[in-house]
Amino acid sequence: MANSSSGMAVHDECKLKFLDLKTKRKYRFIVFKIDEKIQQVMVEKVGGHDETYADFTASIPANECRYAVFDFDFTTDENCQKSKIYFIAWSPDTSKIRSKMLYASSKDRFKRELDGIQVELQATDPSEMSFDIIKARAL
Repeated sequence: MANSSSGMAVHDECKLKFLDLKTKRKYRFIVFKIDEKIQQVMVEKVGGHDETYADFTASIPANECRYAVFDFDFTTDENCQKSKIYFIAWSPDTSKIRSKMLYASSKDRFKRELDGIQVELQATDPSEMSFDIIKARAL
C-alpha cells in the first residue's frame, strides 16, 4: 500500500488506534512517526483519555518531525459540549531537512488514511500549536 510519490506505507495499527480514538474515545491523542528504515508510518505513543494537552505536547520531540492527532473537548458559547479531532503536522525548524521533506511529502496520503479529521494544523514552532490556537480553531 505504498504511495508511488513518497513510497510511504502506513502501518495498520495507525488506522486501528485512530478508529479507537474517533469512535470509542479510548485515547486523547496519538503521536505517529515515520520509521525511515522501513519507510512506514508507525504509532509512537498514545495518550489515555484522561491526559491533557500539556501531556500531549510533552510527548512530541522538540527537534524531530511527527504527525499527531488530538481529540479536543470544548464548550461552545451556547454551552454545548463538543469535540474536534485535530491532525497536527509537527515539523520543527531544528529538524533534519531530509526528515522535513519526508514528512511533507507523505502528509496528505497519511491524512487520507485517517477518516474523520476536522482541523489540520501545521507547526514548526511550539507557539504555532499552543492551547490558545487549538481553542481558537475549534470555534
